[in-house]
Amino acid sequence: MSAHAGAPGSRPEDIAGSLRLLAWLAAATLLIFADSRGDWLAQLRSHGSLLVQPLRQLAGMPALLGKTMRSDAALRAQLARDNQVLRNALLISGARVAKLETVAAENARLRAMLGVVEQGELDVQLAPILDIDLDPTRQRLILDAGARQGVRPGQTVMDAGGLLGQVIEVQPGTATVLLLTDPDHAVPVEIARNGVRLVAYGQGDHIALGNIPRSADIEVGDVVQTSGLGGRFPPGFKVGTVSKLRPDDTRAFMMADLQPAAALDRGREVLLLRQVPVQKVQPSTADALPQQSPAERPGETP
Repeated sequence: MSAHAGAPGSRPEDIAGSLRLLAWLAAATLLIFADSRGDWLAQLRSHGSLLVQPLRQLAGMPALLGKTMRSDAALRAQLARDNQVLRNALLISGARVAKLETVAAENARLRAMLGVVEQGELDVQLAPILDIDLDPTRQRLILDAGARQGVRPGQTVMDAGGLLGQVIEVQPGTATVLLLTDPDHAVPVEIARNGVRLVAYGQGDHIALGNIPRSADIEVGDVVQTSGLGGRFPPGFKVGTVSKLRPDDTRAFMMADLQPAAALDRGREVLLLRQVPVQKVQPSTADALPQQSPAERPGETP
């Protein structure tokens, strides 16, 4: 074995490492010298920066994406809150508008009632409606006024449109009204156009005239009003309008359906006549029309 074999730095790999280090130092020295003498290295760094920029952007994308998602989530939450606030405001505004429309309609209806009272110079009292029963076999109103308010049985009940019915029962604080459409109700009427007198009967959802001679002068659209016969109802109050003419089951007479003039299923108040105007009814050739017994009412068979 050689005497110098174990000396440090004498191995080939150590010599190669030292040479590489010297080469790198020399290259660094040359680069420093070249950079101080010209700007080509700055241009190289600039081009290198352009090549590295996409990598930097790609590396920063997760953070940017997270920030954007957080911002979008906060924006959506704020928009949802604003949307709910606007919805609530819209609901409140809609309720206020509906209330104003209801008040306006109520005022118009009350003005119409007042106009009827003033035009006819009627002695009436206003009574609120407490309940309504429009069953086909039972057509009644319950009024929030009774004996304590001066209501009495037999009083005529009407609204701005026309005749509603008649008070049939009175309690201390309430009263029951039999509507014109009740099957048990009948009222003497006449055709306003020519004075032909008949009797109108309730049919549950409308009013009908029965046993009309085929020669009678009655047309669709004719206004039917109270005749005043019998003294229960004052004359001249509108009952309804003829909406349909048809032959009865026997084909010997005609029947007429009436559209009620009064708002039977609407309104909040009614008018009660305190006194019935008394007028003498002149005889008419129409009085010779056949009178109906309960068994001969429209829609009933003996």
